[in-house]
Amino acid sequence: MKKIALSALFAAALLSSPVFAQSAAQAAKEPKAAKAAKAPKAAKADGTVYKLQPQLSTLGWLGKKVGGQHNGTIQFKDGDVLVKGNQIVGGTFVVDMNSMKNTDLTDAGYNAKLMGHLTSDDFFGVAKHPTATFKITNIAPIKGAAATANNATITGDLTVKGITSPITFPAKIGVNKDGLAAATGTATIDRTKYDVKYGSTLFGAAADKAIDNDFTMSFNVIAKK
Repeated sequence: MKKIALSALFAAALLSSPVFAQSAAQAAKEPKAAKAAKAPKAAKADGTVYKLQPQLSTLGWLGKKVGGQHNGTIQFKDGDVLVKGNQIVGGTFVVDMNSMKNTDLTDAGYNAKLMGHLTSDDFFGVAKHPTATFKITNIAPIKGAAATANNATITGDLTVKGITSPITFPAKIGVNKDGLAAATGTATIDRTKYDVKYGSTLFGAAADKAIDNDFTMSFNVIAKK
């Protein structure tokens, strides 16, 4: 109790001191100086930020199970692509988990049942985790890649259900003369690394009812300067 009381007295003394009051008043009068200290300008020194265009970009998913598969779409919410010269060198992307849809089930009842399960805590826990994010940490060129083939290997940190784990996948990336940065490809993701364990034989599911641990995300990202 004495330590708490002393801490409270020290905090009160600090807040009421002339030096603290003068510093606070000076900061309030100088908003421009405070803004100048923010990080974005330092980031721009490493390249030019292109803004993701969610309405032009697409993201598709495919999951397989014994005897079948399901596929659908999900939407980007926000994102930035970092460009240096005419090369993509980084990026951060936010996915809206509430936008997830199934596109192969035409029966409305079965479709709703599947989506209710996928958004539940058994799978992606969308109510608690409404977004997923991906941050590029490295881009390595693929030497000798054909003009129509994947030309880079992308590595980054994927966060799903609040859990972050790295993934690596090939993609075709580039920047054109019209000021558009684009990336297309397919990433394979091990769902069990993000606590999505339902139907996995690694966690007790019967082999004849198993759902593959890996699912794929196909993407077409468009960003503008």
